Amino acid sequence: MTSKITYLGELRTTSVHLQSGTEILSDAPTDNHGKGEAFSPTDLVANSLGTCMVSIMAIKSKDMNLDLTGSTVEVTKIMNPEPRKIAKIIVVLNMSIAADEKTRTILERVAMNCPVLLSLHPDIEKEVTFNWK
Repeated sequence: MTSKITYLGELRTTSVHLQSGTEILSDAPTDNHGKGEAFSPTDLVANSLGTCMVSIMAIKSKDMNLDLTGSTVEVTKIMNPEPRKIAKIIVVLNMSIAADEKTRTILERVAMNCPVLLSLHPDIEKEVTFNWK
């Protein structure tokens, strides 16, 4: 098992990552009967895309003797009302380093092949921007 999810009532869950014991709360969003006091399940999907992209870039950058510490990722999730599902995810990666064109191409290509991006349904529009220092 990867995780264990417990329903806490009032449209809130807690998820425990079994290997580390790390816990994540999730709430239904305010536009779907929830309190919106934590990430919603669809927020976590969109957030996973951003974390996957920057993490896989960091793995590759280590091989290239580069350090991406301080880079940030801004994620925007846009929902489709009917049927209720993610319509679009906008990811803006603000890279903490200046890089030549070859390095940018390598790292951007790695990001665009991250496992989460490749796992998302093709109907979800993905808009990705890389901002280099």
